[in-house]
Amino acid sequence: MDESGVDVQVLSLTSPGLHNLDSVESVDLARQTNDLVSATVALRPDRFEGLATLPTSSPSEAARELDRSIRYLGLKGAMLCGRTREKNLDHSDFLPIFEAAESLRVPLFIHPQIPQRAVQDAYYSGFSSQVDLAFATFGLGWHYESGIHFLRLVLAGVFDRFPDLQVILGHWGEVILFYTERLNALDRFAKLQRPIVDYMRQNLYVTSSGMYSQSYLQRSIEIVGVDRILFSTDYPFQYRPGGGPRRFLDEAALSPDEKDRIAHINWERLSRSNEHQS
Repeated sequence: MDESGVDVQVLSLTSPGLHNLDSVESVDLARQTNDLVSATVALRPDRFEGLATLPTSSPSEAARELDRSIRYLGLKGAMLCGRTREKNLDHSDFLPIFEAAESLRVPLFIHPQIPQRAVQDAYYSGFSSQVDLAFATFGLGWHYESGIHFLRLVLAGVFDRFPDLQVILGHWGEVILFYTERLNALDRFAKLQRPIVDYMRQNLYVTSSGMYSQSYLQRSIEIVGVDRILFSTDYPFQYRPGGGPRRFLDEAALSPDEKDRIAHINWERLSRSNEHQS
């Protein structure tokens, strides 16, 4: 963290979280995981914050665990990994999670998860096993998977039902941010309360996730605005010695105030909009 110029790191369980476990097992593991993250943060609260892990195979328990994690453990939101087994994130079973997040005023981060086997076989296979896996994950598959889950939430009316719900996507919006012109065409058919681009500007935050592209930064600001960009390094998946993360922000064609907002102010505003810790 010091070498990269990172003052505060947000800790979370990596993909696929507990999404593919049965209800009983995942509920217990979620509690253990969140207790551990909270205890770790307590060791260095000046350097660490945390996101909750949720037992999504039991949505009602997941909502309760989110409430406990925010109110009593002091965590700042929760990490989701898209679908739970065969159920996409917009399935009506998961509405209690979104209702709890909106009520608690905490964000949900949609982290990539490897696509379903049928999708892997259809689109990301036919090369070597190593290339197939890379293609289905960090090469491209992860990012389509996450972005599509956000769009499914939009199209299913989840944000119409929970208009204050806030979602975070990494990697500059997981591809979809750069297709707003095409996605706007869905407005004619989706019968939503707002244009699709408005959900991106009012319900979505975007992080860099270690993709240090000045052109992506500028394009993202054009679409969602500087107040919805969160800086992140995607550690430990992305790490390059030499202080690249801090240098990327220092070299951005932004005012000092805009850099401060991306570096920490936007996250502080989002993550501290609730004061539930007991």
